[in-house]
Amino acid sequence: MATKAYGATAGDKPLEPMDITRREPGPHDVQIDIAYCGVCHSDLHQVRGEWGGTLYPCVPGHEIVGHVTAVGGEVTKFKVGDTVGVGCMVDSCQHCASCDEGLEQYCTGGGFVGTYNGPTADAPGHTLGGYSQAITVSDKFVLKISHPEEQLAAVAPLLCAGITTYSPLRHWGVGPGKKVGIVGIGGLGHMGVKIAHAMGAHVIAFTTSESKRADATVLGADEVINSRNGEEMAAHAGSFDMILNTVAASHDLDAFTGLLKRDGTLVLVGVPEHPHPSPSVGTLIFGRRAIAGSLIGGIAETQEMLDFCAEKGVTADIEMIRIQQIDEAYDRMQRSDVKYRFVIDNATLVES
Repeated sequence: MATKAYGATAGDKPLEPMDITRREPGPHDVQIDIAYCGVCHSDLHQVRGEWGGTLYPCVPGHEIVGHVTAVGGEVTKFKVGDTVGVGCMVDSCQHCASCDEGLEQYCTGGGFVGTYNGPTADAPGHTLGGYSQAITVSDKFVLKISHPEEQLAAVAPLLCAGITTYSPLRHWGVGPGKKVGIVGIGGLGHMGVKIAHAMGAHVIAFTTSESKRADATVLGADEVINSRNGEEMAAHAGSFDMILNTVAASHDLDAFTGLLKRDGTLVLVGVPEHPHPSPSVGTLIFGRRAIAGSLIGGIAETQEMLDFCAEKGVTADIEMIRIQQIDEAYDRMQRSDVKYRFVIDNATLVES
């Protein structure tokens, strides 16, 4: 099936209109007409070749929301007209221990297949993402969306930013009676604040920008700390059950591990370009504290997150763009000039 898309042919070239081909649905496939696609920072890194290993042409996009237009003969969970989503994965080995437990993101049987830049039998030999009119995906990696139609654009970022923050908050038992910190109030961090608040935790947002104090409170933070203010930081020493760190730049982790209670955990979800300075082992040993990491979430947990967010009325704060504005959006994203996530109106692809 011929499909209009936007992608790059090299890391030093802007994104441009291109025609791609999607496979016709097989027995277990779902064909989706894409309405909206969120713009993730990893899209920028991948398309510009900053992580290495980018396969061109590269069509980014893994925060996909749309409607089912066709299903394979053995698909039972979805029907034409359903509102659905696709996140960061479109396949995995389906038989390793992680996959058996519904943790496909940790697949050890070759790793999960990314929604773009992953291996596939489809032309051109690697997956092409959501900056396109349509996509065909195995029904095992399609998600049901129950938010109202008018919220669908703001639901798109939940497929990456939402699950990336929900999964560790859920895994480390965040809820009423827990004091939780969220470091960084950006695309990931703003979702972390919203979701932790919806889970019933006491939420404290950490920022280096005084201008974000009011914003963080509106998002659901009970308190806001300027992490450059030593007095503010010291006042909370040894008091957090968990701190979720969304910052992807290299920085001193000791400033946050010292704020944890005994048995508290600092969870990292951002991968910095340069390693963080080595943390103080003493701070960890003398409080049985931990530094951990977390990667997106499995399909079952992503469905759980979507249902939770629909029930609680949680969506991302977004700025809608036309696909023709994507390079400008990338430049603005690098300057942190977005509150808090760009989302593409995929209907604008027909203008290309």
